Amino acid sequence: MPRVHNWQLGREMLYPYDESHPKRQFAFVFNINRCIGCQTCTMACKSTWTFSRGQEYMWWNNVESKPYGGYPQFWDQKLLALLERANPEGQVWNTAQKDGGQAPYGAFEGKTIFEALSEEQHQEGDTLQKTSGRVLGYLPSDQEWEAPNIYEDTARRPDNWHQRWGGEGTSLPAHHTWFFHLQRICNHCTYPGCLAACPRQAIYKRPEDGVVLIDQQRCRGYRKCVEACPYKKSLYRGTTRTSEKCVACYPRLEGRDSVITPDGVPIETRCMAACVGKIRMQGFAQIAKDGSWEKDPDNPIYYMVKEEKVALPLYPQFGTEPNGFYIPPRWVPLDYLVQMFGPGVEHAIEAYVCPSRRMLGLLQLFRASQKIIFRFKVSEGKKVGESEVTLPSGKKRMLEIFNDTATGYDAKGREIVQLTVEEPVFERSPEHYNSI
Repeated sequence: MPRVHNWQLGREMLYPYDESHPKRQFAFVFNINRCIGCQTCTMACKSTWTFSRGQEYMWWNNVESKPYGGYPQFWDQKLLALLERANPEGQVWNTAQKDGGQAPYGAFEGKTIFEALSEEQHQEGDTLQKTSGRVLGYLPSDQEWEAPNIYEDTARRPDNWHQRWGGEGTSLPAHHTWFFHLQRICNHCTYPGCLAACPRQAIYKRPEDGVVLIDQQRCRGYRKCVEACPYKKSLYRGTTRTSEKCVACYPRLEGRDSVITPDGVPIETRCMAACVGKIRMQGFAQIAKDGSWEKDPDNPIYYMVKEEKVALPLYPQFGTEPNGFYIPPRWVPLDYLVQMFGPGVEHAIEAYVCPSRRMLGLLQLFRASQKIIFRFKVSEGKKVGESEVTLPSGKKRMLEIFNDTATGYDAKGREIVQLTVEEPVFERSPEHYNSI
């Protein structure tokens, strides 16, 4: 197989196709710390894209409660187990080999889903499977697709989780009893497992924005993409006998929603625009010829992923180089988060709980406009307070808070939103008291 560079792994890896990159890449950041698990994003997507016959169990967007929830059930646990079994030497990171651009989290020394195939371990009736001889994966059972909200809001207590709530309090940096909501859509990966496995070559990345789509005319419903996608975001539709997946609401990315944006600028996807908790931000990263992200610190996505490193990819060890990034939850034990987001977790949480002035300003712009923010700036204001915060290491640090002003600009460079760090207070004049 050809060798391609995966900057999230900090090394080259095997992939069935030669390296090829779009002009720019659709990407997004989800702030897990803000999610309230209301499922508004889920229903916004459902009512827009998957409300038809044969799509009853098809959820392009879902929010699952970790550590027990998952759709399909156990999707991540099962694949992690397959990888460990295929590579008993260990799925480990070498964090001593960090390099700001090419290896920001260190070098992954384990095997990806494209590298973990082993003839010796593939046996009759074994759960270890090959997908088109290219990708390690598995096909979930019908029962595993039945309950998208299974174990919703179910917390884990390491020492006696099976017993009743103890009643004692808890404190940061890690809670004794914990759970968190994981928001998931297709990651529109740089090296998609679904694309690699499709024998019909029905799956492709759009050269203009990197969105991964399935050509319904070429698809024959072999479900190899369902097996190969490590995040299980390619789904089979029995009524049409084809696979379908999140399309990133590409008409909105193209600015073709004339009702919301008659001027033709890109707007956020449905799940993003409906988010009640204001946890989501999306945009585009400009991609260089070598596949790296072009330096652009005024781009919100680039700034969070590359500059602050506060947002991390989901299971980067799978090797698909996902373009969905997460600000990890600050109250969850680090060992669990490292497995899910890689070794950059401690730094990411520290950068979130004790943010720079520019980062704190940018956090105000999450879900502040339906138009995609292509560029932002933060204007300094006066100091309004300070607070002691607890870092993941347990150390304390003083955070100074300034009432800075964050401004976001659209694709045409026009100002679309402006917010301050300190929320303004407006008092009604006396004649409007108790009025409706």
